[in-house]
Amino acid sequence: MLATQKQYVQWQENKDGNETLHQARWLSESNHMPPARIVLIDDNTTADEAYRLACEGTSLLWRGDFHNAKQLLQALNRRIERTNERSEQRKIKKAANQSAKSNKTAVESSELSKDIPNLFHQQRQIQAQRARILSRLLLELDANYVSQLRRAPDVSAACMAAFGQLDDSCVLSFRDLQGALGAAQWREKGVPIESLGLSIFPHYGVFAPTRHEYVQLLLDAPLPKIHDVAYDIGTGTGLLAIILAQRGVNQVIATDLNPRALSCARENFTRQGLANVQLQQADLYPTDAPLANLIVCNPPWLPAKPSSPLEYAVYDANSAMLRGFLQGAKSHLAKQGEVWLILSDLAEHLQLRTREELLGWFADSGLKVKYRLDTKPKHGRSQDNTDPLFVARSSEVTSLWCLEPA
Repeated sequence: MLATQKQYVQWQENKDGNETLHQARWLSESNHMPPARIVLIDDNTTADEAYRLACEGTSLLWRGDFHNAKQLLQALNRRIERTNERSEQRKIKKAANQSAKSNKTAVESSELSKDIPNLFHQQRQIQAQRARILSRLLLELDANYVSQLRRAPDVSAACMAAFGQLDDSCVLSFRDLQGALGAAQWREKGVPIESLGLSIFPHYGVFAPTRHEYVQLLLDAPLPKIHDVAYDIGTGTGLLAIILAQRGVNQVIATDLNPRALSCARENFTRQGLANVQLQQADLYPTDAPLANLIVCNPPWLPAKPSSPLEYAVYDANSAMLRGFLQGAKSHLAKQGEVWLILSDLAEHLQLRTREELLGWFADSGLKVKYRLDTKPKHGRSQDNTDPLFVARSSEVTSLWCLEPA
């Protein structure tokens, strides 16, 4: 959804020898401030020149062919990669090579273990810098997201679904437009969840369950003897709530603070014909709801600060959501109720959190471990020994922690 506070950008255009001032609504899903300096570029602008301007902090408003803008973005990305190879990336790759050659895990090798947190933060800095540079390639769209560029596709429906109704002309980064177009494809095709025999259809700004090895854990865990009411906290696409409903929970209450997530989950529940799932916009726990026999949550797995709203499903600054969820669980549980926490231990291998801290948070919340189910990741990065964080990723375990009142 568009921010309630409208922001605008201005730039000068020369037409027939006359300088005119133009203005348009500023859209940024990464919450970037409106650019202070904008220059017009087109098909005659070289990638080297565009890269130099972008690195200097100048935003580039594209006036050429739409498909050439896509090629320019790819060319900028290649130049960023080459720059990284010559600087910090060289150090990261050296550490990755050492990791790949070593038969020891990060825990067993103190030398490699020391480098892991630095590698993680260096990677995040490199990714943030790449995003800033690439986001400086801008496009102007007329009201209702109509592009006047040559060979431009019809992007109106995708932008409307991603950003909401807009009757003004706007300027946004080409990357944000690509994100909207990609989200439209996800929403149309869906993400297959093979173990369930169904597909989940993500919306723009809602984390897609492309990694879903934890689904089998939810299918394998024995339901509490009484399972009349369950909560799905931070439901996102609604996947966990769907699993609970299909397993026979009589009433599932799914919560999320993000309006996009609520809309997404509602659509997925409708597709599955579920009448026993209720949605509520809430920060963690529902209000005016019966106590739950089962509370499930799949929080963001890494305790780091999100750099944009789109990262809130991945990063949880200071583990605030995780700790808030645990602290409120006991007071919302019915007698003999259980908490199912889906959590990867990648944060532990990256040395962002210790197992002792996690167990301490359980105890401080009046909870104890009843049992734990584990699974190994199956995604490509966990098998890629050229990844700088291969040692941590290859050691990762995703768990379903079943907790009960102590």
